[in-house]
Amino acid sequence: MHVVDRLVSFFNPEKGLKRIGARNIMQILNSGYSESGGSYRKKSMKGWRARSSSPQADIDMNLDTLRQRSRDLFMSGALGRSAIVTPRTNVVGAGLRLKSRIDYDFLGITRERADQWERKTEREFSLWADSRFCDALRLNNFYEMQGILFMSALLNGDGWVAIKQGDIQRYFPYALRLHLFEADRVSTPDTFALTGIQGRNRDNGNRIYSGVEIDDNGAAVAYWISNHYPYDPANPYWKYGWNRVEAFGQLTGQPNILQIMDTERCEQYRGVPYLAPVLEAIKQISRYTEAELTAAIITGFFTVFIKEGQAPAADGLGGLVEAIPEGEKIDLDPNDFELGAGTINALPPGYSVDAMDPKRPANNFDAFVTSLSRHIGGALELPYELLLKSFTASYSASRAALLEAWKAFRMRRTWFASDFCQPVYELWLAEAVARGRINAPGYFNDPLIAKAWARTEWHGPAQGQLDPVKEVDAAQKRVENAFSTHEQEAMELNGSDFDKNVEQLELERKMMEKAGLLQSKATASPFIEQPIMPQGGGSNTG
Repeated sequence: MHVVDRLVSFFNPEKGLKRIGARNIMQILNSGYSESGGSYRKKSMKGWRARSSSPQADIDMNLDTLRQRSRDLFMSGALGRSAIVTPRTNVVGAGLRLKSRIDYDFLGITRERADQWERKTEREFSLWADSRFCDALRLNNFYEMQGILFMSALLNGDGWVAIKQGDIQRYFPYALRLHLFEADRVSTPDTFALTGIQGRNRDNGNRIYSGVEIDDNGAAVAYWISNHYPYDPANPYWKYGWNRVEAFGQLTGQPNILQIMDTERCEQYRGVPYLAPVLEAIKQISRYTEAELTAAIITGFFTVFIKEGQAPAADGLGGLVEAIPEGEKIDLDPNDFELGAGTINALPPGYSVDAMDPKRPANNFDAFVTSLSRHIGGALELPYELLLKSFTASYSASRAALLEAWKAFRMRRTWFASDFCQPVYELWLAEAVARGRINAPGYFNDPLIAKAWARTEWHGPAQGQLDPVKEVDAAQKRVENAFSTHEQEAMELNGSDFDKNVEQLELERKMMEKAGLLQSKATASPFIEQPIMPQGGGSNTG
């Protein structure tokens, strides 16, 4: 017991007991994290009053501001744009391509028949996917829409697709259409982000959070889509209205709306823009870069001031004359004077100019921006080498950065294919089977059979190679030791299709054999024989 507590207890036992109880409570409260990250007593923690609430309060209430700032950095900031287009290019690229992988063992068919079915299905899917008619707006094909949708999800927090049905044409035998639209249009009826996010469906009492209607269990059952972008000055007289679209069809269970979102919290119904954690840092870098650029431009100006001999004018400006023509002035205020390249200004008597050297650009500019880019890249799972497109380190360091980045790229590719490509393919396949263009026995009889027919892989851009010789040798050893397959390595090295590679190699071999350019050798490639060197060929070194 503390000495003071003993004295108080001796003279006033009741107060002494209260002091002992209070001290014991403080010992309990100051245990564990209360003495570290949860402390309010430490000087370093006293000013840190963090508050967090529900996903709707933390995310939805700030979505409008986050989206606008994210788009602003994408449209006007070099670093912000790089942070968006770099994942787009590596994750989606020119579009994820279908590779059918049906479960032929479960379906009871041979491998040869499965290969034939897969080739026919891929060919038929290309008929739909390669055409702009798959787009409800007839602007892009399926592969181009992937890049647009992926960037929309990064910029706005989530990307949206409406599943529609169009007219069948002689040249386009499918009714499936995709309509991409931005996240702003999904909003609670009669409100927008600045005025409110929560509402209720008056017909069934369901709650609506930022345009997502949920039932009593918290499941998303419908989406409310505005017919107009909020605060759109291009259509100021458009009458606002909302359409309620059920999340899934009542008979088929197929989705009517696809929401592409990277969820980070439980019970989260709207996505967070990709740049949200680093908006401030990127904006400050943009401001710093603009300031340095402006200072460097001013330093590069050569401006001469000449003192005149006449008396000052009555207005006190002495009839100052600038050499910059009126049409080229940034500011037409006669009391403002501008610096310019090779400009000559006349000064009245009594006026002088003090030159100031801004010493720009600063010597530590590059190091400072690079250091901040490392922090930004760490938050975005994007190494600064990729963010800045600057590979100045060693081979090992650059390769380690690429490998780390591709962990995130592959994760996002899997997520995107699962949320968009695969559901769209299953919608298309169901229509193709129903119309008799694809034969898939039992497809509509059992969901497990349908899943076996619809099993796929989605291939996108390859990682790229820093040292092709080393990486090809490593790929060859992986195949020889059964750690990998020819098909997987072809996809990883350059994104090609192994089956098509073999077909093309066989065709080229026959052409070269017919032309007499091949000879058999024991060391020849297993796929193509060694070509005969023409006369006079070979190394110049002897």
